[in-house]
Amino acid sequence: MLSEEFGVSRTVIREAISRLKYEGVVESRQGSGVFVTEQAGIRPLRIDYTDTGTLESVLQIVELRRAIEAEVAAQAARRRTDATMTAIDAALARLDTEVAEGGDGVAADVAFHRAIAAATGNPYFLKTLEFLSQYLEAATLVTRTNEARRADFSRQVREEHQAIVAAIRAGDALAARNAAQNHMYNAARRLSHLGQDEADDERSGMPS
Repeated sequence: MLSEEFGVSRTVIREAISRLKYEGVVESRQGSGVFVTEQAGIRPLRIDYTDTGTLESVLQIVELRRAIEAEVAAQAARRRTDATMTAIDAALARLDTEVAEGGDGVAADVAFHRAIAAATGNPYFLKTLEFLSQYLEAATLVTRTNEARRADFSRQVREEHQAIVAAIRAGDALAARNAAQNHMYNAARRLSHLGQDEADDERSGMPS
C-alpha cells in the first residue's frame, strides 16, 4: 500500500490524492481505482493568493494586466458592436457613480475592464480576466485606495478610462492599445508614489 511504501498515514495519502485530483493529474474510476489522466502533463495556471499582498506583487500584476489589456482594448476597438459599446458605457457610468458616492469602485473597475474584454468577442480574453479577477480585485483595491487619497489621481484615472472608451468607440485599435497601456503605466507610477509616501511616513514616524 502507498501508506506503507512512503511511511505515512492513510489520511496523508487521501489528502495527496485529493490534491492531485484537484490539479487534474489523477481521476477516480468507479470500481477500478485512481488513474493518471491523459491531461496530467498539462499544468493549470495558478497564482498563490498569499503572494498578492505586497506592493511588489501588485506592481507585477499591473504589469501582467498591461500586456493583456492593451491587446484586449485593441481588439475591442476592432470588433465592438452597438450592444457591447452600450455595455462598456454602462460599466463606466456605474464606476463613476460608485466613486462619486464614496465607494472604493473595486468591483465596478473590474467589471468595466471585463466589459471591454467581452467586446472583443474572444472568450479566451474574458476567461483569462475572469481567472485573474480574484487577484485583480486585490490589486485594484490597493491601486484605487491609493488613488482615492489624491484628487489628481482620481481625475487621472477617470480621464484614462474615458480615453480607452473613446478609442474603442472610434474603432481606433492603435489608440485603444495606447490608451490601455498608458492607463497601466500610470497605475504603476501611482503605486510607486504610494510606496514612496509610505517610506517617507516610516522615516518621519507618521502613520500612513
